[in-house]
Amino acid sequence: MTKVNFAEIQPETPSLESVKAEYQSINTVLDRAKTNTELERALQKWEDLRRYLASWKELTGLRFTQDTRNKTYKQAKEYCDEVQPKLTALEIEMKRKLLASEKRAELAEILGQHALNLWEADVTTFEPIIEADLVKESKLVDRYTELIASAAIEFKGETLNLASIAKYTQDRDRPTRHQAEIARWNFFSQNKTDLDDIFDRLVKLRHQMAKKLGYDNYIGLGYKLMQRVDYTQADVARYREEVVNRVVPLARKIIAQKAKKLNLDRVYFWDESIGDLLGNPAPQGEYNLVLSQAQTMFDRMHPEFGDFFKMMVDADLMDLKTRPGKANSGFCTSFPTYGVPYIFANFNGTKDDIEVFTHEMGHAFQAWQSRNLSLDYQWPTSESAEIHSMGLEFLTWPQMDLFFAADADRFREIHLAQYILFLPYGCAVDHFQHLVYANPEATPEQRNQMWQEMENLYLPWRDYGDLEYPAQGGLWQQKLHIYCYPFYYIDYTLALCCAMQFWLQAESDFDRTLGEYIALCQRGGKIPFQELVKSANLISPFESNCLADVVDRAAQFLKL
Repeated sequence: MTKVNFAEIQPETPSLESVKAEYQSINTVLDRAKTNTELERALQKWEDLRRYLASWKELTGLRFTQDTRNKTYKQAKEYCDEVQPKLTALEIEMKRKLLASEKRAELAEILGQHALNLWEADVTTFEPIIEADLVKESKLVDRYTELIASAAIEFKGETLNLASIAKYTQDRDRPTRHQAEIARWNFFSQNKTDLDDIFDRLVKLRHQMAKKLGYDNYIGLGYKLMQRVDYTQADVARYREEVVNRVVPLARKIIAQKAKKLNLDRVYFWDESIGDLLGNPAPQGEYNLVLSQAQTMFDRMHPEFGDFFKMMVDADLMDLKTRPGKANSGFCTSFPTYGVPYIFANFNGTKDDIEVFTHEMGHAFQAWQSRNLSLDYQWPTSESAEIHSMGLEFLTWPQMDLFFAADADRFREIHLAQYILFLPYGCAVDHFQHLVYANPEATPEQRNQMWQEMENLYLPWRDYGDLEYPAQGGLWQQKLHIYCYPFYYIDYTLALCCAMQFWLQAESDFDRTLGEYIALCQRGGKIPFQELVKSANLISPFESNCLADVVDRAAQFLKL
């Protein structure tokens, strides 16, 4: 186990000149390499450089999200944003050189062919001509992050941010949920001009970059940036259609069942967040008890998990409490030079705390298991990475009594129902982005109309009542992925299709399934998505009827 503590993770801020000098040194060693051993030595020098730069970049971004109001952190982030395109240029130049090398066969033997396939995608995503555009994009993304983090919503005598008001949007009292949603959407209404402006600039800027790189629009560039090397836009469109045909009918039944459980004639948007009249189960005990119970959970599951979580706690590699100025998100990152992951979340006292925690722990565990792989393989592409996170959510189901006591069964039922409802929503977000980037000159009003079209197709039960802002098509503006990580969302639904297969398998043989899961984590990103899925004895989401078994079992579990 590592002895690194988070406080010790302080990579030196690089200068562009020093990085250029290091690249020149690596190129010299590469050019002189006569044997595979010498070639491997040069590649290792490049690996070490990339790990260092990645560690610095991730720490800089993390500090900014931990306190968006801290001027020092913001200045460091701005420097990182300014220099990052030039660092990308150096990395892309190296990848182009290696791909064109007469030693390409030897490189494939040393690194694996998949690394070269990933590079083939990467080199189509950058030219020096878009350097200034990338800086502008980062600044706009930071502007959105700061705006969302700035929320100070007065409600029930408290000043809440967008994370902490969630405890009221999930309250068992219906009028409280309704009023909390009114207060939440008032924040978006008050900031509509800025939200529209930021996104309009982002869409046009991304379209401009895509055109400069030879793409028709940003969609093709977006897919390459996500390193999607073994499936296409057509595959994704067919999958979305499968969700409409297979999942939306079950989702409708869940909403109808919810109406009965809540004794309602009509289910409004503010009713979707809870499962029954008892309200959503909440974790038992305060923060330190939750961490203690988590240690018990992981110890029960497998020694690998127990030892890993103890290391995360001892090394202070988690930031889980919400606070003013903290970015409203949850994620897992890592510091490759130091070999450790880091979890960022915003606990708010609801069941979401446990869901987000187990989700991000899945990412962290995978990063830990594959920490010794080359940087190209430490993280798989996003749709594969989300299998680890969502998979762990389901594999921890047997331990939920630790957090929810007598409400554990209710938690499992609500968790499953909400994920069935999530599948169409995730597809709506993805389809919406395809429409947006195919029509970059659309107005904010037209984009809202696009979102309404998506809701009609994927979420036909939705009723916003008197919530004017989302009723007019503005709900999508709460989703940071749409602003900050374009096309990163269908990944969750593809992964969920696989994670639910782990759930089915674990019902009959938990130990074998957990072994498959750990082995999948250990593979990192050594092979592309569909091969990773197959390696874990799962069915690819792109196969016909991929959702049949999980939908049937979910319907049975939910008594529908």
